Parts: sequence; structure tokens; C-alpha cells
Amino acid sequence: MRPWRIRFFMTLAPLVVLALASFWLYEVMRRATDTVLPSPQRSEPDFYVEKFSYVKLSKTGAAKYHVAGDRLTHNPQDDSYDIVKPVMRNISNPEAPTTIRAERGSVNSDNSKVHLYDNVQMDRPATPTSQSVHIRTEYMLVLPDDDVMKTDRPVEITTDRARLTGTGMLANNATRELNLTSNVHGTYQARQR
Repeated sequence: MRPWRIRFFMTLAPLVVLALASFWLYEVMRRATDTVLPSPQRSEPDFYVEKFSYVKLSKTGAAKYHVAGDRLTHNPQDDSYDIVKPVMRNISNPEAPTTIRAERGSVNSDNSKVHLYDNVQMDRPATPTSQSVHIRTEYMLVLPDDDVMKTDRPVEITTDRARLTGTGMLANNATRELNLTSNVHGTYQARQR
């Protein structure tokens, strides 16, 4: 080997070792800083969607329910969503699709709970075997995967021939069961003979 090559490699080797040591030291310091000083959580929304529409499919690929609204805002702290003017439609039963409207709503991170607030109204049209139903309350918890609606607030339920009021409700749309929990009052119009 020529002497200039030996000098070149003798100079290059310490520089390569110094560069690798600097990189290693940088990584050690960065990791230590991340564990001691975690990055601050974001408190403001990270994205929003205007005039959105979302369709949830069942395991068979059929449309199960549809959620739409004027504005959807994502909150990164808890991975939840806030909705302005939400409209939910249960379209798994095409004979009697249930529609729920509210002024505002929030959805948890796994989409299993939808909280609806302010002027909540649910409508289900009449079918050959059941009457139309209209429900009005100020708050409703919807469990869309279970087809269940709950509230602990005053509620008014109107059908073709009956009107019920009460405080607290549990409604299962799949089994067509409705329970009012307290302070229940109602009127019923019998059929004309």
C-alpha cells in the first residue's frame, strides 16, 4: 500500500468513530429527554369535516346505520368526536328506519356510544305491524351497535294513538321494547268502533 493511503485511512477512521459516537450520544440524550419531559397533549381539535356523512357496515357488508351532520370535530386528547346538528339513521331495518336528530352530539373513540344533546328527536315511521313513534328529550345516549337508546332526563313519547311522558327511558329498537323509569303519565285513544 502506498503511504498516502495509509495516512488517509488513519485520519478517516477516527473521524468515522467520532461521527458514530456523536450520533449515539444524541440518541441517548433524546430518549432521556422524552421520558423526563413528555410532549404536551394537544388540547385543541386536530381536524374537522364540514357536511360529513358516515355509514357503518355490518359484518355481512350491509349498511347498518348512517351518521351525518353539519360539522365533525376530532379531539386528539381522548380520540372522541363532536358533532354539530347530528342526524343518525338506523337503516338495518328498511321497513322502519329510525331517525334521530339533535343540536349537538359527541361520539367516543370506538364509536360505541353516541351522546346527543339539546332538542333530541327520534322518529320511526309506521309499519304494517307497528305504529309510528316520535320521542323528544334533551339528552339521549345511543348505543348504535346494540340498537339501544337511553336517557335519564324527561322524555315525551307520541304514537298514533298514545302520548306518554316520564323521566328516564330505555328503548331497544331491535326488540321493540320501551321502558320509562319514573314519573310516568300517559293518555291512550281507543279505536273507534
